[in-house]
Amino acid sequence: MDKIRVGIAGLGRSGWNIHANILSQLKDKYEVVAVTDPLEERRKEAVERFGCNAYTDFDTFIKDDRIELVVVATPSYLHAEHSIKALEAGKNVVSEKPMAANLEEADAMIEAAKRTGKILTVFQNSLFMPDFLKIKEVVKSGKLGRLVLVKIYGHSFGRRWDWQTLKKFGGGELRNNGVHYIIQGLDLIGDKEPEVFCELQRTLTLGDAEDHVKIVMKAENAPLIDIEVTRACAYPQNKWLIMATQGGLTGTHNSLRWKYFDPKDLPPRQVETRPTPDRSYNREEIPWEEESWTTSKSFSSSGIIFYEELYKTLRYGAPPPVPPEKVRKVMKIVEECYKQCNF
Repeated sequence: MDKIRVGIAGLGRSGWNIHANILSQLKDKYEVVAVTDPLEERRKEAVERFGCNAYTDFDTFIKDDRIELVVVATPSYLHAEHSIKALEAGKNVVSEKPMAANLEEADAMIEAAKRTGKILTVFQNSLFMPDFLKIKEVVKSGKLGRLVLVKIYGHSFGRRWDWQTLKKFGGGELRNNGVHYIIQGLDLIGDKEPEVFCELQRTLTLGDAEDHVKIVMKAENAPLIDIEVTRACAYPQNKWLIMATQGGLTGTHNSLRWKYFDPKDLPPRQVETRPTPDRSYNREEIPWEEESWTTSKSFSSSGIIFYEELYKTLRYGAPPPVPPEKVRKVMKIVEECYKQCNF
């Protein structure tokens, strides 16, 4: 099949360091044919690397007939506007996260995709991160039993002073990093609509947006999801902690360990009201089995999986790797958090 002809809008950290680098590793499936960025040196660098067309403005860029797929990696507050313009110009779209500034914009993007009949997907590549895929495998095996609580933490300590610390540009940890953890939590909850508790604070950032996020999501017959994304943690904890009825799991992006037992290996018990012989508590030895996992795969591996799945979508009609309706649920929680915290 022909290569998918890509136009990248925005050659900053995401557009250049993430998308351009990933697409360079998939030259058998994708070809970068156009870019747009207001900075001349970035445009020249892209032309030298890809031999592509380069444009100073987005509106001229999307008129390029060679472009089949637009990667919207412009600043966060422009994602909805640029995605809709690209869809209306007859292009398929990958929008960087956050999908939009609010739920209204997300709905407008989904409506534009339906109206134009083009593909819209969102680069929520955390769904394809190696650690998350392994966790889903372990959970699906049933070894851990029923999940009780899932903690997903993104801890760091330090100031930040770039444009993503400003509300007017759609900045803040909730939209720009929190959405990765939210979509993972929602995926573990399933199709249920969770209740949400949120606290947002501005702690160390030099901008006016939040840099400390606490979210708890609760749904019936689903694990409680506890999310923290903060730049004010001097003692970072592991990204993952899962408590379950037959064991548990803990670990980081590249290393996990979990232990579990088979309920059949425990002796039968019944509630007793008699005093214990040693005036203590009932205790028993658990016949634990323990396993571990490590990976040398980098962050970009999740992006490669995303684009490989997108190739199947655009060439063979498979579902989008991340349906926009799935990300709409993330944006709904983001909006609820801002509403609760009056931030």
